[in-house]
Amino acid sequence: MTWTIARVDSPAQVETVLAIEERAFTSAWTREMHLAELQNRNVSYCFVASDSDGRAVGFCSFWHVVDELHINNLAVLPEYRRQGVASTLLTFVMAEGVRFGARRATLEVRQSNAAARQLYERFGFTVAGVRRAYYSKPEEDALVLWRESLT
Repeated sequence: MTWTIARVDSPAQVETVLAIEERAFTSAWTREMHLAELQNRNVSYCFVASDSDGRAVGFCSFWHVVDELHINNLAVLPEYRRQGVASTLLTFVMAEGVRFGARRATLEVRQSNAAARQLYERFGFTVAGVRRAYYSKPEEDALVLWRESLT
């Protein structure tokens, strides 16, 4: 299937992101957090993937800071997982990072999230550290992953 990727650039589109995030995560960002991200357009980015009918099925948000890409969230609706949505978003986001001048990328992932860890490993991310009790609901450590070269 082909996915269409578009930037979230209005408060109305934040509702779409929230609907996906609330189904994907146990501890979702709030509306206010997403709206605050919209105010920082030169650093903060969010892209939504939609199916051929225009239904938003996943999103990825990230920060571009100097030469680094920090992936904040990558989420896909449960019924659309394992269909290439996350891979499409990650490929797109990393290409955007390169376009903006980023040379490397980082993210945190729940230690128990084997599917996400496999995805990130396929994209060349490796474990660089652990953040103890980083996540809540349930409390869990985060693995800090880095990909040292985006090119």
